[in-house]
Amino acid sequence: MAARRNRRGRRRNRGRFGGLYMLLSIVLILAAILAGCVIFFRVHTMVVTGNSRYTQEEIIAAAQVEEGDNLFTLNKYQIARRILTRLPYVDEVSISRKLPDTLIFEVKESTGVLWVESGGTCWLMDSKCKLLEMGDQSLVDGKPKLLGLTPVDPTVGNSLTVSPEQQDKLERLQSFLAAIQAREMTGSLTSFIDLTSGNEIRFGYGEELTVVFPLNGDFTQETYELKLALETMDQRGLPRTGTLDQNYESAEIHLLPERWLPSGWEGAEENQTAETPVQTPEASTDPGEDAGEAGNAGDTDAGNGDPAA
Repeated sequence: MAARRNRRGRRRNRGRFGGLYMLLSIVLILAAILAGCVIFFRVHTMVVTGNSRYTQEEIIAAAQVEEGDNLFTLNKYQIARRILTRLPYVDEVSISRKLPDTLIFEVKESTGVLWVESGGTCWLMDSKCKLLEMGDQSLVDGKPKLLGLTPVDPTVGNSLTVSPEQQDKLERLQSFLAAIQAREMTGSLTSFIDLTSGNEIRFGYGEELTVVFPLNGDFTQETYELKLALETMDQRGLPRTGTLDQNYESAEIHLLPERWLPSGWEGAEENQTAETPVQTPEASTDPGEDAGEAGNAGDTDAGNGDPAA
């Protein structure tokens, strides 16, 4: 009887500690794997893709990663932040590991889109209003000048900052630039982007055209309507000159024969107050509609668009 009780006790003890033994075994196995990763997976090769402005050596130097660093103890977010801070033209960077010894940097670079003047210096910005570079007029030739916003403590590598009173306009500018970029129309921005008005954003488009958007409008829709209007003008043989005004309550678009220019701009004094609006065809309210099809449909309104009318 005593022997049977002892055997039952031993079985109960094995059952009681079996789970603990299994847990300890799992912990030891994981520790061994982690130790192997720390000891064996070291950076030997670093690859950079998507770069054009900066060399691979410049990007790796900004990352501050050395050959022999452990792949698994590197903080990818800190590395990306160092690259973005030290190299202003880098817009996005993604970092990935390729076992056993490779670190990959995928880079997307910015381009200068517009500029703003502060303290007699030209500050070049990208479409997100990040300050890329500072210099003289030669740096910003061909890019539109931003009017109506005053930079506060501009610093290369940081986003444009303005006073609280101008913050709403800055946010509208960023939305406008994002919509223009999405339509692949950024390269046609010229001369100026004017935010001095309280309810309009005016900008140069091409060589001789000024476009007016409502400041608080839906820029996705406004850029769609602009693209449609330009296609319609081209179909009718109308030159891209004058002022294309989309800031009408009725959502109409009017082509004014005289070009609006900012005060003090060369040729601004020649602007005439007498304007003969030429209404373009009414655009679709669906930004997702194919612009070419909408342009052909709108061209049925043959009574509008004649600059001599």
